[in-house]
Amino acid sequence: MPALPRRPALSLLALLVAAGCAARPGGLTPVERGRRLAERAGCFSCHGPEGRGGVANPGRTDRTVPDFSDDVMMFARDSEAVREWITDGVTAARARSASWRAERDRGTLRMPAFKRRLGAGQVADLVAFVEASAGRPAPGDSLAKRGLERAGRLGCTGCHGGGGRFERPNPGSFAGYVPAWDGPDFAELVRDSSEFRQWVERGLSRRFERNPAALFFIRRATLKMPPFERHLEPGDVEALWAYITWLRTPPGKRSVAPEEGMGGE
Repeated sequence: MPALPRRPALSLLALLVAAGCAARPGGLTPVERGRRLAERAGCFSCHGPEGRGGVANPGRTDRTVPDFSDDVMMFARDSEAVREWITDGVTAARARSASWRAERDRGTLRMPAFKRRLGAGQVADLVAFVEASAGRPAPGDSLAKRGLERAGRLGCTGCHGGGGRFERPNPGSFAGYVPAWDGPDFAELVRDSSEFRQWVERGLSRRFERNPAALFFIRRATLKMPPFERHLEPGDVEALWAYITWLRTPPGKRSVAPEEGMGGE
């Protein structure tokens, strides 16, 4: 009986492994799992797409449902307060406030409690997503802070999400999503600062440029990394790398900027 021909997909996978690329995606980050869960749970119906623009809420003094990008600091001073909002629909401190209860009663829309609908892991993912959307934590190091600012001005966060922490879908790509800068896939794509510079300036590293299998997926992907060389200011690559290095540093070992304007309760 003649041997069956090998399937092209398996041959491509073998090439990827031989070239030192990730054999399979590293999995979604908590932030991205939280983003996708928020969409499924209906959070964006009131808080707007990706939680970035709350809908009108007649009767309330603030007139709109809070969004995650700018309003979180007025309602939750830390991740525990965010968790309380998700599980109980209110923080313990706000629930004790007569003025807050009166304000809530005047509003048309009310925050639901999800504690009986979501597991602890799902709540943790939602907290991670809300915190990331609010830009928390922020780097205390000045060079890393500049890198985060330049990432926004250069449009990097359009595909990689706020702070480079989302993994938005990318049909046709190997993993199926745009890699997050703090995700497990990033280390497979960018080995060091030199390779990072190649990705930023050229839109592709030389290592991947020499890999036929990698090029297959890169060319097939809907979203492709653009070359930024003509749009960079002096020091941009170093600042971006400093931010990514900070982001990938364990939380207890990185400098964090103090929170400002935290109303909390």
